[in-house]
Amino acid sequence: MRFRHRQLAARRSYSSPSHLPFTLAGLFLAFAMTTGAQSEPSGQSQPASPLKPQAESAPYHPITGHQRVRWAVDETLGPSHLIAGLFSAGIGTARDAPHEYQGTWAGFGKRYGIRESGVSISNAMEAGLGALWGEDPRYFRVPEKPFSGRLRNVIKRTFMARRGAGQFSPAFARYVAFSGNNFLSNAWRADSEADTQHALSRTGWAFAGRMASNAYEEFWPDVKAHLFHRSH
Repeated sequence: MRFRHRQLAARRSYSSPSHLPFTLAGLFLAFAMTTGAQSEPSGQSQPASPLKPQAESAPYHPITGHQRVRWAVDETLGPSHLIAGLFSAGIGTARDAPHEYQGTWAGFGKRYGIRESGVSISNAMEAGLGALWGEDPRYFRVPEKPFSGRLRNVIKRTFMARRGAGQFSPAFARYVAFSGNNFLSNAWRADSEADTQHALSRTGWAFAGRMASNAYEEFWPDVKAHLFHRSH
């Protein structure tokens, strides 16, 4: 019996993420699309607002069900997010954390897969749950404000999101997605990090990551425009 228990523990610790995380993400995305479509006025065509970047001062149009799915996919598979995953997996491999995966290329791949599975569920949960009460996960820029005001916006919008009428409220879907995903992922993570303490730590890092993403969306368009202008 003890040998059987060790076999199961070893299988859980060293295996790559199963299909379960991506199945859950798919279900949440399907829910987001369905719920978002039901909330859209029938027979009325609303202007299609872009996913990002958007200015807060521009006329606001609530996010649609299809845009929710596009947002979740972009936040998971967009180039900047995939590159962030490479850095995260690289740091984990260099630190040999978790140690069950070892500091090898195979371990790097497992760490990258674990991160992507968590990110996909988190984004799908935020998009899907937010559809219930019209929470908009997109970031809205304030390019007309001074640097200090833009920095405050980056921090505030980490914890606040727009609702159907355009007002900002606490991002409850984001809170549930960040914490729920990180506790849920304990089911397929290595034993050394599948506990409450690590889940809380990952939740905190998730908010830090969203803040960094907000900063990228706030300032990168200006940096890119400046670089492009100088190159010509």
